Amino acid sequence: MVISPKFRGFICTTAHPDGCEQNVREQINYVKAQGPVDGPKKVLVIGASTGYGLASRIVSTFGAGAATIGVFFERPASGNRTATAGWYNTAAFEKAATEAGFYAKSINGDAFSDEIKAQTIETIKKDLGQVDMVVYSLASPRRVHPETGETFNSVLKPIGKLYTSRTVDFHSGVVSEVTIEPANEEEIRHTVAVMGGEDWEMWMHALHKAGVLAKDAVTVAYSYIGPEITYSVYREGTIGKAKDHLEATAFKITEELKSEGVKAYVSVNKALVTQASAAIPVIPLYISLLFKVMKKKGIHEGCIEQIYRLYKDRLYDGTLELDEKGRIRVDDLEMREDVQSEVAGLWNSATSENITAIGDLEGYRKDFFNLFGFDFPEVDYSAEVEADVKIPSIIE
Repeated sequence: MVISPKFRGFICTTAHPDGCEQNVREQINYVKAQGPVDGPKKVLVIGASTGYGLASRIVSTFGAGAATIGVFFERPASGNRTATAGWYNTAAFEKAATEAGFYAKSINGDAFSDEIKAQTIETIKKDLGQVDMVVYSLASPRRVHPETGETFNSVLKPIGKLYTSRTVDFHSGVVSEVTIEPANEEEIRHTVAVMGGEDWEMWMHALHKAGVLAKDAVTVAYSYIGPEITYSVYREGTIGKAKDHLEATAFKITEELKSEGVKAYVSVNKALVTQASAAIPVIPLYISLLFKVMKKKGIHEGCIEQIYRLYKDRLYDGTLELDEKGRIRVDDLEMREDVQSEVAGLWNSATSENITAIGDLEGYRKDFFNLFGFDFPEVDYSAEVEADVKIPSIIE
């Protein structure tokens, strides 16, 4: 079939297999060009099919030479419906890893469930024995608790009061005001249950109990802080409560597994275009202005650059520095004073008429389309393509 982008709100409902392969290939080539990393050798990535999780799997394999197991929840093609981008990304990654002689297996299912945890543990036991790194990079709006059966749904809301600010529709370029109702206590509880650290802790306990965690293993989860202009809807909102819980969980895991020398960290990463961030009011306007400033200064990074730097200059260089709250900071370039002061000035002057001049809206759009395998000049989007792509090692 000929595949083109189709949208429902801020969600792209199609993905292009050749474009996703191009996206993965470009990330692999970047890592190879940077050189090897003295990093982990047997890695489990939970949430491995897109964004920071996919980048972590690529850096682990093509930077550190690691065998990887990736866990995710993606949909294969069916009838006239394409597979999800994460499915195509994984197929492309596994193809490249296998051709290069690396072990790579993938498990497709609900990572929150006991069944997928057990399946993953059995695969580690059978194929790798133990893992020396666990990356926790789940991004899901919904979670069913494996013990109570309760279903939680996360929300993106401020806490305590109405929040009114500005945003941009990256399709039309219209800058407008948006008002968001504050969350109630139940919505806060649900968001923390989905996006906090409870499931990360459950994974680490299950892996430890099964004996598949190597001594002195490292585990890392990803977080975000951002600037003051986004605090009300992000860091001081429902997501922020979840991130606080996630960050506190790192200390719990380290304490609970200290007899094995396991270290748990949270890495605070840079703002990037993701499926999730596109749906958060305020964030698209902030990112488009941020990209303009960082590209002008020559310090812009995407997922793969961030994760390569995390491995090479933070986790595995022997001189790991943490901030006052015990977090790794890879958002240091974004949060530079000169960058943030310039972005703040542009924020106050942004309008529908000038946003394409003062912001990088085109770069935002391109990054968004790239997430789904579109807008790569190397790909012929007018050509027929096979949508039903197989992942050879998939366990479902």
